[in-house]
Formats: sequence, C-alpha cells, structure tokens
Amino acid sequence: MIRVLLAEDMHMVRGALVALLNLEPDIEVVAEVASGDEILPQARARQPHVAVIDIDLPGKDGLTAAAELYQHLPDCRTLILTSLGRPGTVRRALDAKVSGFMLKDAPSDKLANAVRSVSVGHRVIDSDLALSAWDTDECPLTPREVEVLRLAARGRTVADVAAELFLSPGTVRNYLATIVTKLNARNRVDAIRIATDSAWL
Repeated sequence: MIRVLLAEDMHMVRGALVALLNLEPDIEVVAEVASGDEILPQARARQPHVAVIDIDLPGKDGLTAAAELYQHLPDCRTLILTSLGRPGTVRRALDAKVSGFMLKDAPSDKLANAVRSVSVGHRVIDSDLALSAWDTDECPLTPREVEVLRLAARGRTVADVAAELFLSPGTVRNYLATIVTKLNARNRVDAIRIATDSAWL
C-alpha cells in the first residue's frame, strides 16, 4: 500500500483529491494538511511514501516544504501540483529535488499513476513543461541581487534593505540599477514582475 500525505489549502479540492486517491486499491491517504508548515511534522509522524504538495500553500510554499522533506526524510518522494506551469517554476522544482511536477487539471487517473511512479523512484514531469524549462534561460542575477530584489518585492525601502543586509544605501541602489539592466526591465517594479514570472524570487 502506498502511503500518501496530501497538502492543499483549498478544502474542497483537498477533499476531492483525498477521495479520488483513496478509491485506488493500492493507495491510502494517511495525512492531509492545509499549510506548508504542517508538512514536515506530519510526514515525520505518519511516514508517507509520497507527499502530494500544492505549490501555493500558506506558510511555507510547496517547493520550500519539498526541499525540507528531501533533506529530513529523503525516502519520502514528492509530487508537486500547480495550476500555473511557468518554466521557471519547473526549474525551481527540479532544483528542490522533487520527484514529480503536474498540472492540477490533469486527469485523475494520471495523478494516481504519477503517485505510483514516484513511489518506486521514477520522475514524472509533464513533457511540455519539461521542454519549456529546458529552453528557459538561467537566472542572470547573482544570489545577492536576488536577495536584494526579493526584499524590494516585499515592500522594503532602500534604507530597509541596506540595514537588513548590512550594506550602504548607495550599494543597494547600485544593485537595483544593475538588476533592472540585467533583466531589460523598465524600472524596479518591472524587474520584480519579470523575476516573479520567471520564478527567480
């Protein structure tokens, strides 16, 4: 029997997915959670073989939780579900060592088969998404530039970013100007949009 943990914050969707998976003779949902913060504690308690995780969760996002599972419970495979198939997100999922990546609108039998496949160590990634991820450029920003832009995206002022990263305000402004240039953005807001759409933040 394949033991599954399901993480989905929308109650009706979670209920439907649990019901669908429990109809399968070889799959049992042993835990269901509504936030990313609950995934690791529940996985430790229930020891699932596969964690089916929505990418957009309150608390920790799905990819952060998947990376934590890989670090602390490497025998638990992860299958990420998303309604948005952005290439940058697929690349982040692969970097987080997830076992599978599927769109939420996939047929229900495809989900059950994906759970079976990842439980035995195979990777399951939608072929079109995999190809688009292959064609997508790597993030042109350095880790420090990503850090600066991530804080700016959260509404921090130049002074806030400078204080948090122990930089001078002038250095932060230089970073932001470089980021705008590298991303061919019109301004800082446009740079945040481009980086977010590419799942670089």
